[in-house]
Amino acid sequence: MEKFVWRATVREGMKEEYIRRHNEIWPEMVAALKEAGICNYTIWMDGNELFGYYECEKGIDFALKFQDENEVVCRWEKSMAPVMQKSSAVPVKVFELN
Repeated sequence: MEKFVWRATVREGMKEEYIRRHNEIWPEMVAALKEAGICNYTIWMDGNELFGYYECEKGIDFALKFQDENEVVCRWEKSMAPVMQKSSAVPVKVFELN
C-alpha cells in the first residue's frame, strides 16, 4: 500500500477552529476520502505546524487525482483556506519500520 504525507501551517489564531472543523468533519468528506481509497489517515499538530499521513489502497496517483476532481474535496479545501496554508514542500522518507 502506498503512503502519502503532507505538511501545512495553521494560520495565526485559527488552531481551535482547525480542530473544531475536524471534530465536525462533513460526512460527505469522509465518504469522498474513502472513495479515493484513503485509509489510516492521521493529522498531527505541533504548535501551528501540521503533518498529515495516509495510506492509499488504490495508489497515490488515483487518490490525488480523485481529490483534485471531487466537488466535495474541492469545497472542503476552499473552506479550509482561511484556516490553514498548505506547504508545497514534500517530506522525504528516511526510515520505515515494518
